[in-house]
Amino acid sequence: MILRSLVKTATLGLAAGLLASTAQADWSLDNDTSTLSFVTIKADHVGEVHTFDLMSGSIGNDGSVEISVELASVNTLIDIRNERMQNMLFETSIFPEANITGNIDVSSVNAMSVGSSKSMQISFDLDIHGASNSYNADVLVTRLANGVVASTLKPILVTADAHGMVAGVEALREVAGLPSISRAVPVSFTVVFAED
Repeated sequence: MILRSLVKTATLGLAAGLLASTAQADWSLDNDTSTLSFVTIKADHVGEVHTFDLMSGSIGNDGSVEISVELASVNTLIDIRNERMQNMLFETSIFPEANITGNIDVSSVNAMSVGSSKSMQISFDLDIHGASNSYNADVLVTRLANGVVASTLKPILVTADAHGMVAGVEALREVAGLPSISRAVPVSFTVVFAED
């Protein structure tokens, strides 16, 4: 009887421990294998692709998604242009990060078999330059053995008007001596989250 009671107690303790660790488990964004890019159009028809090199983020056990983008890590492949975007457009001394918050159906992702993919629509808020706006993203989610990958199926259009950056776009246009820079920017991403 005593042995049975000890086994039962140990089993319950182990189960409680496993449940507690599962409830606290998060998936963390892998910066080295994730990409966030955007396209600018200048002088009516000249397109250029830029990236951000530093991101961090997590998916909580409740499906909450949080991603922070370090705006000073903007990479246009031209140093002076990086500096101008940091100072004139993003104003990184005042607004160092862009923050993305949203939610995914974790139970649906956990039910996927390793290697399988499915399309999902995810709603999220983007807070950049002190202004927040809501967006929808059509993404392809692929289940990994120890995490998940989400990639945009089509670009997300982000406008300078929605985030108080029209003056910054105009400042960039003037300093570069360009006739125009588009205020609408297509954004694409592939983000990889690994289980902690």
